[in-house]
Amino acid sequence: MDSTTYLFDLLKIILPALIVAGAIFLLFRQFLEREQQRRLIELRLESSKTTLPIRLQAYERIVLFLERISPNNILVRLSSAGQTVADYHRVLQQEIRAEYEHNLSQQLYVSADAWELVKQAKESVLTMVNRAYHATPNQQQARGPELAKRILEGLMTDAAEPTAQALFVVKKEAAGLF
Repeated sequence: MDSTTYLFDLLKIILPALIVAGAIFLLFRQFLEREQQRRLIELRLESSKTTLPIRLQAYERIVLFLERISPNNILVRLSSAGQTVADYHRVLQQEIRAEYEHNLSQQLYVSADAWELVKQAKESVLTMVNRAYHATPNQQQARGPELAKRILEGLMTDAAEPTAQALFVVKKEAAGLF
């Protein structure tokens, strides 16, 4: 046998083996990639089973916070009877800040934009309370109901409830979890 036929016979054997080995390599690589994707999906599903209830609870708490600091609700919850304007003003401010501080950790579970709107809503309510307080004549002798009346008047003249936009965004984000 001469060397060219030997080489040709060798190529007849090696070339199909290389093609088969290459195909097996590609199939095995595809299998491993799919297996890795499957495991990643399973991990995400398992993680969402744990985090979804926590995130939903965070959204619930933020909605509750926004509802509690809403001027209509906070004025009903915190009675102004028997208090001076200054005392009632202080109580309202303390309650709004305490509610906010109680819910600070919820920012971990919402988008940065939603949390920014929550902070703006809190500041808007505080501004509304402060504006009404400073607009109250004769603050030393005025009573708490006068401040509540001024806050409600300010609420009626404003274009929208100070917590409305934040509530809308938080509810929309929560609905997006499903």
